[in-house]
This record gives sequence, C-alpha cells and structure tokens, in this order.
Amino acid sequence: MELHRFGPDDEADIRRYVELSEALRRADSPWEYPLTEREAVARVRFGWDGEPFEHYLAWHDGEVVGDAAYFAGIWDNQHLARVHVRVAPEHRRRGHGSAMLQAMVDRARAEGRRTVGTDGWDTPAVIAFAEKQGLAQASVGVIRRQVLADVDWAVVEALHKEAAERASAYDLVRTIGPSDPAVLPEIAEITAAINDAPTDDLDIEDEVFPPERVARYEEVQVARGLFHRIVARHRDTGKLAGHTVVVVDAERPEIGEQHDTSVVAAHRGHRLGVLLKTEMLLWLRETQPQLATIDTGNAETNDHMIGINEQLGYRVMARELEFQRSL
Repeated sequence: MELHRFGPDDEADIRRYVELSEALRRADSPWEYPLTEREAVARVRFGWDGEPFEHYLAWHDGEVVGDAAYFAGIWDNQHLARVHVRVAPEHRRRGHGSAMLQAMVDRARAEGRRTVGTDGWDTPAVIAFAEKQGLAQASVGVIRRQVLADVDWAVVEALHKEAAERASAYDLVRTIGPSDPAVLPEIAEITAAINDAPTDDLDIEDEVFPPERVARYEEVQVARGLFHRIVARHRDTGKLAGHTVVVVDAERPEIGEQHDTSVVAAHRGHRLGVLLKTEMLLWLRETQPQLATIDTGNAETNDHMIGINEQLGYRVMARELEFQRSL
C-alpha cells in the first residue's frame, strides 16, 4: 500500500476521491448528501478556514483502497495532529487502515506533536479499530438535521417571542457575506466564546481566533455559498453579545449548514441563544424558501444547545466518536 498526496488541481485524483467518498457514504452514512467535485476541490484547497488538511489516496495493486488526511494547525493546539483514515468497503480488514494510520502517526511524531486525534462513526468496526490502534475514545459528537418542511413554525414563533422579551436589551443585526473589517475584532471575540462548549476528555486547548483567521473563514465560506450571520448587540454599550451562522450551499441551495452559535459569558442568561437561532430560522423562511434541510453537530454533552435544537425540530442522524492517542 502506498500513499500519494493530491491537490485541488489534480482532476483525476479529485474524481477518485469523490468516487471513494460516495462508496463510503452508501456503506456507512447513507443519510449524508453526496460529495460533489466542486465541494471536494474546495475542501482540499481551503479546508474550513483556509488551513486545509493534506489529502492522500492509498493505492494497492493499481487500485485506490482508501484515503488519509493530515492536519497540524498553526493557530493553536501545537501539540496535536488531527488525522482521518478511510478504507473502501471492499478493501477492509486487509491492514490498509492500520498502515495509513501508522504513516500519519509517524508524521506527527516526526513533527514533535504529542497527541494524535481521529474520528469515525459510532459502529462496532470503528470502535474495534480504535482499540486495536491504542486510540481512546475522548468525546462523542451528534449530527442532527432539521427538515424545514416538518418545522412547527408556531413553536418557533412562540420561542422567538418569549426570548425577545427576555433579551429586550439587545438588538439583532442580520448580515450576508463577509464582515466589515472594522468589526472583525468584535466578531473574533464572540467567535472565541465557542471555547466554552464541552470538550469532554479531549486533550485540546482553547482555539485562538485572531481577526485575520475569522476573515479567512468568512472568505472560504462565502466561496461555498450564501453566508448568513446574525449578531446580538447590547443596546446600551454597543458590545456584541453573541452570534449564529448558517451557510446555504451555492451548488445545492436546498442544503444548509448551521455553524457556530455562541454567546459571550457576560451576556448569558437572557435566552440569546434561542433568540438568535429562531431569528435565523424566520429569516431563512423569508429569504430562502427553497431551503430543505439544515445540518448541525454538537458534543453529546452540550445539553443546553441540544435542548434548543430539539425544540426547533432537529433530529439525530448519527453519532461521531472522537479518539485520541498520546505519542
């Protein structure tokens, strides 16, 4: 088995990556939307915020048998390397996954990283593989989907009204597209509030969000689709108190992704999380009538946000396990 790195301009390898992803989706997560070539190119070129994983295809006897990805961030968590390893369904249980993971671990160790982390769906095969590789389960994420046709809008409107009364000292501001550079430092501050979300047993430090990183994230997401952000501003002080973000896919505008919803600690207790998320839903109903679903993910222990999401009609699609191993 050999690993060959590929980039966003390697058209044949991008197609192979998409074909592999589709085979894996059908076998392991049929609820997911298929990966398109456009989306694959963006993922390989930009990642989440302009700092992408390195992507590799695994070859054996002239066939693609899987893929691997490696990430060592520059902004924070300098001790940690994140890796992904996937094996095509018809090539499993032949040692390819172990070989790919070992290559990624060797890379992390050579770079002086002290911890390696990976993830996988909550299945017996994934759990057995992790145990074999000395990877300890450190967190559980839950993927939920909101089907807009099934939303009880009377509930959404009632929640919005109640939250607005509790948060009467705040104004909501809707924006589409990248932030004004003048407010990026404030956007960075409310983005960093996500660090208060549960991290369970993960060996991770708080993420760092300087304005330039936030600007790059916005640039990447605007390239993917229509970038909606709502911020809550405290009327007396003018300070931003929280925000929520949804991106509507440009290629398939019926698909939406819920990104961060966070509230700065000093402004909690006013139902701002509920207000922001219900305001976003009402806005999307008004301006994006073609939108069919919104997906989101939270740590299984994030009871507060999960409670809000379930009130808004989100339903569980899958559990994703996160594993780590000390090097």
